[in-house]
Amino acid sequence: MYRFLLTPRWIGATLLAVAAIACCLWLGSWQLGRFEARVGSHHAAAAQAPSGAPVSLDAVLPGADAKVSTVTVGRPVSLTGSYDPAHQLLVPDRTVDGRSGYYVLTPLRTDDGRAVSVVRGWAPGGAAGARPPAAPSGQVTVTGRLQAPETSGSGGAVAGGLPAGQLGTISPATLVNLLPYPVYDGWVAADQVPAGLTAVPTAQPAGGDGLTARAFQNLGYTLEWFVFAGFVGFMWFRLARREAEAAQDRALGLDPALAVD
Repeated sequence: MYRFLLTPRWIGATLLAVAAIACCLWLGSWQLGRFEARVGSHHAAAAQAPSGAPVSLDAVLPGADAKVSTVTVGRPVSLTGSYDPAHQLLVPDRTVDGRSGYYVLTPLRTDDGRAVSVVRGWAPGGAAGARPPAAPSGQVTVTGRLQAPETSGSGGAVAGGLPAGQLGTISPATLVNLLPYPVYDGWVAADQVPAGLTAVPTAQPAGGDGLTARAFQNLGYTLEWFVFAGFVGFMWFRLARREAEAAQDRALGLDPALAVD
């Protein structure tokens, strides 16, 4: 009944189906490998996140173009330089422990000419007319936790229309117009804060608490390729079954095309 499978037409169709199934399985396995790699990277980042002694900021962000990532957010860092109180900025509409207040951001000039945006702490209330503690003079060493640049509106403040001396979003893109020197990517929340200020907790960037959407996209593609492989196998079986039934009908002298109700 299945002798037709040995005909050239069916041999070609079978080889084509096998090749298609193998290709789909390979692509599905490749996408699964990408998903597992992203899961492994996520677990490695979680294991590294913020623990241990502070390391030099230049070791975490080597080079002028280095960017803060989900792996480095919250990393304890140390940096040495001199505060620039002339360009101190207040960042309003920031919430800590359910209370609204503002950040005190003071650039810390380093030996290479760049500056680090150091948030020396948070204070409750409005930023208008606020008088935060003065930054220490001379060379200082600051330890803190590396934070990702904020996106527009992430802190709740409106970037435009703020008074002089206030900042809506902490990012190199906004600081470039306010500071006369280049800055590192991201910012640092100081661990030791002066009296009257509260240490700022680490804020994970969007997608930093779990796997990214791209990782689950890889998993979705994995399932799709495996489904395609199953569909090819199902269609080959269905066509072969139909051909076998037609061959059996012909052997019995039946012609389905001439059948009447």
